[in-house]
Amino acid sequence: MKTMDLMPQLSTYLSMLNYEDLAQQAIKKEKLLCYLQLIEKWNKVHNLTSIRKPATMLTHHIMDSLAVLPEIIGQQIVDVGSGAGLPGIPVAIAKPEWQVTLIESNQKKTVFLQQVKIELQLSNLKVISQRVEHVKTEQLFNTVISRALSSLNDFVKLSGHLCQSGCLNSRMMAMKSDCFDDIVEEYSEQYKIEKNILICVPGLDAKRHLIVIRKV
Repeated sequence: MKTMDLMPQLSTYLSMLNYEDLAQQAIKKEKLLCYLQLIEKWNKVHNLTSIRKPATMLTHHIMDSLAVLPEIIGQQIVDVGSGAGLPGIPVAIAKPEWQVTLIESNQKKTVFLQQVKIELQLSNLKVISQRVEHVKTEQLFNTVISRALSSLNDFVKLSGHLCQSGCLNSRMMAMKSDCFDDIVEEYSEQYKIEKNILICVPGLDAKRHLIVIRKV
């Protein structure tokens, strides 16, 4: 199946998430599928993702990313270890009024991310080609999110400096599969798991969790 043939399925999935406004916005849906086309094209050379079929990418990448939208707070978002741009690029497409920053240390992947920004005209997207622990910015973010870092401990240790301390409108969010670890004792006084949200992803027969962490 060609990528653009997935438009009806994309609309159905968006409706299943109760994103009726997004489901009716043709330009945003076209950008989401164009993004999949770019992943598919670049994947042949740069191995951005192990998933090759566009229909599977739609569920495992696009819908998995968009399913967390209701939990994101604020308009300054940073995606840590963005890889192929997940979840940051789908979020940036869905919410053009938000400012989304992607942090990725792999240079080949950041070249791809910059190309996506240009081709899809995502003026609300910024790409930083650097290891997250080395990123120094005056900009502190409302939501620091990642689905790449396997350990919650690594997530808070490496990315915590991007999050506003003691701010009710700022938190860290880790996208996880069914199994995840706890924050180790060393960081327990600085970071608290606020909640563990079970995320339902249309078309994906697997459990997904969103671990919300507050920096105190």
